[in-house]
Amino acid sequence: MRNRLGDHVQAFFLYVFALGAGVSVAVQQVLNGGLRAALGSPAWAGFISYVGGLLTMIVVLLALGENLPSWKAIANTPWWAWSGGVLGGVFILLMILLLPSLGAATLIALVVAGQMAAAIALDHFGAFGLAAHPVSISRLAGAALLIAGVILIRD
Repeated sequence: MRNRLGDHVQAFFLYVFALGAGVSVAVQQVLNGGLRAALGSPAWAGFISYVGGLLTMIVVLLALGENLPSWKAIANTPWWAWSGGVLGGVFILLMILLLPSLGAATLIALVVAGQMAAAIALDHFGAFGLAAHPVSISRLAGAALLIAGVILIRD
């Protein structure tokens, strides 16, 4: 009984942290939009956002006492694993560019719907080393509900 309770408590906190990550994405986009307006440049706003992220990760690495990865680990890393930062840069730039036209709620709803569609496909095919989780009716229904939410929330 105690182990089950502990599992539920852990799951609760994981869900709360995941929701907090979602809140941070929405707030980050609004802040980046304000930075774009102040600087008059989406590219500079994105750059400054990434510098802030870099500084944050340096603090985290120092606080955790992380060692540099070995050359062997670096050499054995698949080529595609290095592209996350590029995709992150594209994401931030698109968010900064689209926010004024779409508004925060519509933009985030579309992003979440796109993330869900991609995640279902990546899970289904076990892409990039993921464990395969086949498409199911419930997953498709959840994605459909997200799309319905996008339709309902847009201006």
